[in-house]
Amino acid sequence: MRPVAAAPAPRRQKCDHWTACPPNTYAYRLLSGGGRNNYAKVCFEDELLIGQKIGNAATGINIAIVNYATGKVAATRSFDMYKGDNSGPMTEFIQSAPPKSLLLMVTHDNGSTRLKEDAKNAIEALGSKEIRNMRSRSSWVFIAAKGFELPAEIQREKINHSDDKKNGYSGWPAEIQIEGCIPKEPS
Repeated sequence: MRPVAAAPAPRRQKCDHWTACPPNTYAYRLLSGGGRNNYAKVCFEDELLIGQKIGNAATGINIAIVNYATGKVAATRSFDMYKGDNSGPMTEFIQSAPPKSLLLMVTHDNGSTRLKEDAKNAIEALGSKEIRNMRSRSSWVFIAAKGFELPAEIQREKINHSDDKKNGYSGWPAEIQIEGCIPKEPS
């Protein structure tokens, strides 16, 4: 009897996608936090921009700003929406993103308790349909473009509410993610 050859291990793709993104596109994955110890992550072009491993993921709303032309991270920040008044600083951070920026947003734990109208308006202006539906401990991910349009087929947003009957973790909703490939700016 001849031994059966094992299938080769799949080749790792950028941001752990199952399949490679086409040429002239950026790979991304946004993963909300889930439970007490599973922090949010933002990966762009195989670089972890926000995550516990690099020490910048926190409770609240985590945001990465990426230069669309270069694909390089411009800034990352976390805004605790439970402790302190961080809605104003978050609004300023969003509005400071230059034109031709991608904004990648993910929550962990509480992204809504002290989320004020100015911040909701700024996020809605970027195209969010769910920011006003967010509740305590909702898992939320959102990708937005400032100064240009994302292709219509790109999933921009996803939300999962805390529901004691369906929670993935005791008292916490499961994490959610969106991933994909964004066409690079034509040169």
